[in-house]
This record gives sequence, structure tokens and C-alpha cells, in this order.
Amino acid sequence: MNQLKQIHTHTLRNGIDFTKFLITKLLEIPNIPYAHKVFDLIPQPNVFLYNKLIQAFSSHGPVHNCFTLYIQMCFNGCSPNQHSFTSLFAASATLHSPRQGQMLHAHLVKLGYEFDLYASTALVDMYAKLGMLPSARQVFDKMEIRDVPTWNSLIAGYARNGDMEGAAKLFDEMPVKNVISWTAMISGYSQNGKYGNSLKLFLEMKEMKDVQPNEVTIASALPACASLGALEVGQTIETYARGRGYFKNLFVCNALLEMYARCGRIDKAMTMFEEIGARKNLCSWNTMIMGLAVHGKSNEALQLFHQMLGEGVTPDDVTFVGAILACTHGGMVKKGREIFQTMENKLCVTPKIEHYGCMIDLLGRAGELQEAYSLIQTMPMKPDSVLWGTLLGACSFHNNVELAEIAAKHLYELEPWNPGNYVILSNIYANTGRWDGVAKLRKMMKGFKITKAAGYSFIEEGSQVYKFIVDDKSHPRSNEIYWVLNEISSKMKNHHEDATIFECFR
Repeated sequence: MNQLKQIHTHTLRNGIDFTKFLITKLLEIPNIPYAHKVFDLIPQPNVFLYNKLIQAFSSHGPVHNCFTLYIQMCFNGCSPNQHSFTSLFAASATLHSPRQGQMLHAHLVKLGYEFDLYASTALVDMYAKLGMLPSARQVFDKMEIRDVPTWNSLIAGYARNGDMEGAAKLFDEMPVKNVISWTAMISGYSQNGKYGNSLKLFLEMKEMKDVQPNEVTIASALPACASLGALEVGQTIETYARGRGYFKNLFVCNALLEMYARCGRIDKAMTMFEEIGARKNLCSWNTMIMGLAVHGKSNEALQLFHQMLGEGVTPDDVTFVGAILACTHGGMVKKGREIFQTMENKLCVTPKIEHYGCMIDLLGRAGELQEAYSLIQTMPMKPDSVLWGTLLGACSFHNNVELAEIAAKHLYELEPWNPGNYVILSNIYANTGRWDGVAKLRKMMKGFKITKAAGYSFIEEGSQVYKFIVDDKSHPRSNEIYWVLNEISSKMKNHHEDATIFECFR
């Protein structure tokens, strides 16, 4: 930096024009404010320098400066080129400004750069990130030449907006795929709750020779393992990632930490947490605290929470969900109240609906149902179905009919289609001998044509995850599976009968 300042001083003293070199080097550091000051000294900057500065602001911010420069550029008679628009479209997406993006699109067409590959790809990417998929698809379909980044931008847009069928169709049509294409699909499936599809695609990719998963792919696939409880697949991914040195990447480490925590291997999660060491970020702390809390290790979770505060790490709203959850699973009502009050009073973290939900769960499990109901009534936001469902569940555990009816009434309004709410209240009526209430609910369900959805389960076998329901015969080897199950059932039955006969002769 000092050397660049000396060069700048030398050019000013001797009247030498090193401006282009100086600005380019300053933006490489980057020292954008200094580069901007040097730029402002130029009487008539050319399009190259405008583009360089616009690109720098688009990447590093403040992003709105891109449009100030663009207006200045047009006002001074310097016509933008196709490279100007690639950065400006990216800036529009960052600011989530559809109107700005559409104005730039119109200017692009007016200047004759509509069919430029790079500008059009940036335009597809902008519309996709803004959620304007019809516009993105329209630009994509008009393009005479498309490269891999163009396809990737549209696939990522479909995935981001939850249309995985559209994304999969594009993915299958792609003439050439790279690691970003595969990762966009694996990540998209995982983020849209299609975890089985995510892992299936990842395992398919891993067997390919020309394209191999990278750190981002690994960090996208591991959450799917965590959600499915696919421990064996997760361990396979860990072996693969370690063999390629991907554990230098903190995102990979945190994803594996979460996978082990959610699969119940708290010992492995803690080992990973310690391996991360000084690189730990807030995500690492939150994942470990939450993992300990969910698996009943309440004291360890709270100990880690206080260690985190002691090390000067500022907690966020997720941290407090984990801490209150630890109190819930440990039955620590007093401690839970204390943490809930500390949030806003001492650490300036405003409680969200998730924190109220945790507190209602804590109070409900402890039998403090009236306090839980009072908390719902005094909330600054409108309670959702999760909160009322939590209260209804607590009423079921303690057979409190009065509050159960209040919670159920709100749930019928919020989610009238959910059979679970009717079933829970019906069970409460049955447990308290209110058979008239049971009959009334069954009549209501029949009248509204509400039926209980079949539950399903996942099973992991041979690095594959299978989904099944009761009496499911969708698996291609279902006949063999049922034969084995019948054999096991028969042997268990025979064993039970043998044991009964043995007891008779004793």
C-alpha cells in the first residue's frame, strides 16, 4: 500500500498518467475508497475504469454505489458495454431490486448486448435470484448460445424457489455438467426436504470419474444425512472428505458436527467440536449446545453455554433456543425462566416465537399449564399452530381438559385439516371419561372428511436410505423382505411358546 502511495505521489509531481495501473492495483488489495478518490480526479474516465469500480462495489459493497457510478457514467457520455451489465445485474440481485434490474435489462437490449453470453447469463442469474423465474426462463430460452454457468444459474433458481421438478428436468437436459451443477441439485433437494433424493444423487456423483464432490457438495449432502439419521452414509462421506483434505473448510466441519449430533452420536460430535478447536464459530457452538440439549445432556449443554459466554462469544437467538431446550429436557424450570429473562434484559436478544415455544414446552412439561397459557396470551406476536400444539400436548400429558379445549379451538382455526389435533383432544376426553366428547370429535372428523395420514419410516441399509409405510410393497425385493420378517416372527413366536412350556414344568 505504501508503495502504491509513493507511485501516486510520483505521478502527481511529474504529470505522468499511471491512473489506470494505480486504480487496478488498489482494487486488487482491495482499497476501494482510495481507488474511488483517485478515480474522481480523472476528467473523463473510460468504460474500463468505470467497470472496474462498479465490479468492486458489486463484490465488496456498498452495492448502491454501483448505480451511482452507472448514472454518472451515462450522464458523462461514457456508454456502458456488456461487462458493465454483468456487475450491475449482480448488484440488483444483492439489493433485491426487481425494478432496477428490469430497467437495466431494457438498457441492455437498447444498446444491442441482448445476446452477449456473459451479460445474458448474468441476467438469468439476477432474475433467478430475485425469484422471477418466468423472466429468467424467457431470457434463457432466447439465448442462442448457453454455457454451463447459464444452465447452473437457472437450475439454482428453480431449486431456490422450491421447484425441484423443474430443476431436475433442466439438469437432465444439460449437455455438460460440472461440480456446481451437481452441487446445486444436491443442495436443492436437501433444502427442500427431499433428503433421500439428495443422498441418492450424491452417491451417484461420487461414483463418477470426470466430476467429483468438492467441499460445498460435502457441506450440502451432510445435512441430508442429519435429517434422515443416515449415520452410515454420513460416515462414508466423512471418510471421503478426510481423504481429500476437506476438513480445512469450517463449513464441512460444522456440517459433520451437526450430522453426528442429530444422529445421536454425541461422543463423535464432541470429538469433532474439539477437533475444530480455535476455528469454532457461532454455528459450531450452537450445534453442539443444541445436540447436547436434545439428547438429554442438559447439564453439559448449559455448561457449554456458559463456557461460550465466558470466552466472549456473543450468542444469538439460536443459542438461546438450545439453552432453554436444555432446561426443558432437564426439567429446570427456574433456570429456564432465568435464561429467558436474561436474553433481552442483559444480552439484548429479542425473544422470537421459537423462544416462547420452548418456554411453553418447558412450563407445560413441568405441569405449569396456567403459566404457559398466560405466556401465550401476553406474547408480543400472534401465536402459531406450533405454540398451541405444544400447549395441547402438555394438556394431554396432564389431562387438563379445560385448557386443551382452548388450545384445540385455536388449532381448528389455524389448521382445520390436521387430524392430529382431533386425535389428541379425543385421547384427553377418553382418559378423563368424557366419552361424549370422543363421540363428538369422531363425528366432526367424519363430517369434515378428515382422516389420519399413514406414518412412514426410514431405514438405512448398505449406504442406501429407504422410505416405507405399513404393508408397503413398493420395494423391488418386498417379497423377500416379508419372507424374512415372517421367519423372524415365527421364530419369536416359537421361542415364546417354548419359554411358556418351560415355565409350566418348573
